[in-house]
Amino acid sequence: MTSTEPSTASTRRQPGPPLAPIAIVTMALFMMSLTIPLLLAGTTYPSPFGDDRAILDYFRQNTAATTITALLQFAAALPLAIYAAVSTTRLNRLGIRAPGVSIAFAGGILSSAAMTISAFASWGLTRPATLADDALVRTLHDLAFISGGPGAVVPLGLLVAGIAVPGLLAGLLPRWLAITGLVLAGIAVLGTLAVAVPALAVLLPIARFPSMVWLIIAALRLPKDRAPRNRTS
Repeated sequence: MTSTEPSTASTRRQPGPPLAPIAIVTMALFMMSLTIPLLLAGTTYPSPFGDDRAILDYFRQNTAATTITALLQFAAALPLAIYAAVSTTRLNRLGIRAPGVSIAFAGGILSSAAMTISAFASWGLTRPATLADDALVRTLHDLAFISGGPGAVVPLGLLVAGIAVPGLLAGLLPRWLAITGLVLAGIAVLGTLAVAVPALAVLLPIARFPSMVWLIIAALRLPKDRAPRNRTS
């Protein structure tokens, strides 16, 4: 007689891929999207608030660097989406059913999507027909900034906050790490103001890079399949 009960092996919950390597790959690819084009072009990626002529000259003279920027930013967006899915699944497995889990997932997916849009806009800046039109170059450059800047960083803060809050309340993360995450999330959300006040765009890198490091550390400290417990160190 064949049992209709599912086997232990078939019902065992899969832990999913390890979080830390995913976060490291995301940060490495994003950092490469900044440094490799810098080495190729010999100058920094232009600010959308800079001189029009300098912006036009950069894209017309550095097509290869812009292509690499687009490629690596798009590549970095993919593991970020995976991180959002795996981390929130782990929180669910640890018994967290609070809205923060859904907020973290939504933030990670929105940030990944915004990075993708930014990468695609940058790719558009490599096309000969685009480069022949000054207004189109400026439009795509602005789109690349607004999506890759506030559009990506603000929801990244939601991802961090969505992990940090249950990490603090359920004792899944060290208290110092959870509080640091909440501070970074707050700075990221304040980056929304960069849309209206260009001077506040300085908040974006302040939030982005430490948040990426935070995600790596959180991945290393977040439990896998054990019961939540208080952590103070």
